[in-house]
Amino acid sequence: MVRSFLAIVLVGLASMANINADEQSSVIRVGFIGLDSSHCTAFTELLHREGNTGDLAGVKIVAAFPGGNPEFPLSRDRVQGYTEKMRTMDVEIVDSIAALLPMVDAVIVGSVDGSQHLAQIEPVLKAGKPVFIDKPLAHNLADALQIQKLAQQYKTPWFSASALRYQKELQDLMSSDVLGDVVGCDSFGQSRAGIGHSDLAWYGVHGVETLYTVMGPGCLSVTRLQTDKSEQVTGLWKNGRIGTYRGIREQTHKTGFGASIFGTKTQQQISLPADYLGLVIEIAKFFKTRQPPISEDETIEIFAFIEAADESKRQGGVPVTLASVMEAAGSVRGR
Repeated sequence: MVRSFLAIVLVGLASMANINADEQSSVIRVGFIGLDSSHCTAFTELLHREGNTGDLAGVKIVAAFPGGNPEFPLSRDRVQGYTEKMRTMDVEIVDSIAALLPMVDAVIVGSVDGSQHLAQIEPVLKAGKPVFIDKPLAHNLADALQIQKLAQQYKTPWFSASALRYQKELQDLMSSDVLGDVVGCDSFGQSRAGIGHSDLAWYGVHGVETLYTVMGPGCLSVTRLQTDKSEQVTGLWKNGRIGTYRGIREQTHKTGFGASIFGTKTQQQISLPADYLGLVIEIAKFFKTRQPPISEDETIEIFAFIEAADESKRQGGVPVTLASVMEAAGSVRGR
């Protein structure tokens, strides 16, 4: 009788152990590279919330490599503080990307300095870990093209996007029939340059991505006018539509993001909050499905738009085609 009772207990304990093991194995373990942006703690807080359901359930940031760039003040001055904060969130801190990769199933690259991204992403792609690259994807078009090439070489899925693309207000509007067919868009946002980055790549990219969220790909050429206080970048799309990005260069606490969107039925003005929930949901879904929510070709075109805007500025505001900067960037990278 006693033996039978003990046998039942042991079987029950074994079953519980198996359940716990199954639950543990079902968790997608995420590694974070670059602890010099508030995104590392914001994303972790969202993924670690108790009671997460749906796409957010079962995705945890378990390890991180601080990284940082001592030559980039915004990185140098913040990496230690965010590293200590991540420790308090039950994230293991490691001293290299090589040490990080065996511990995780997927990776977020969040380094604030986009010029570090190519070197940081290559071992991740080689290891076959799906990777989300936080904005900016890279510091210029040539590096963005190389990231795309490496991902194709190693057959590893990736995506990069601004949080503005997945703001509920914008997604709800674009999925409705309120606008009819979109005929144009004027987006706006802060336009702060980053050391060693293409002029719009580091912060202007958020407003440019808002423009692309509305207009979609297919821009042919770009012209740019810039002053000390503001700038206007105008894109001509292949179907005759025109989209613009207005960069606000005077830094005030009231500067936000938004757009005026012109449709065949109506025109809508929309302000966009800086909220990460929509983006983190897409990241979690991507890690589960390995299917990027945005095509890599559109992301590359956004960087071609930025490069064409820079070239137009260098040439005094003349139109510059995206095809010409794509060809030039490919030549530079191929040397």
